Amino acid sequence: MPAYAIAHLREAVPHPEIAEYIERITATFEPYGGRFLVHATQHEVKEGSWPGHVVVIGFPGIAEARAWWDSPAYREIAPLRSRHIEGDIILVEGVPEGYDPTATAKAMREAPACRVAFGLGRAQRQARRQAEVGVG
Repeated sequence: MPAYAIAHLREAVPHPEIAEYIERITATFEPYGGRFLVHATQHEVKEGSWPGHVVVIGFPGIAEARAWWDSPAYREIAPLRSRHIEGDIILVEGVPEGYDPTATAKAMREAPACRVAFGLGRAQRQARRQAEVGVG
């Protein structure tokens, strides 16, 4: 199953160490089957806010993504970025080929806690919303 390293990086003042990091990063993830999927591209914010940039590196699996992140080669260059750019970075496993989200929805509906949230609690939430807007 594919996996991804996803970074939400904030704006930064250009610095020679950032350029060095960019020059060297590909050599750190290629041995693990990694490749850039998103890098140095514009994004459109559709909801909320997303200041900065997004970077996505794809890997064959989560084991490879973790091995890259923990590798001596990456750990050596990571400070070149982290000293100059604030951000959030996650590793996340993708979904398998043919993934069907309706199975997840069905499991949610069948879970006892969700029956309350989607069932009995709905009438209470609707009544509260109507009271808040003065309907009813």
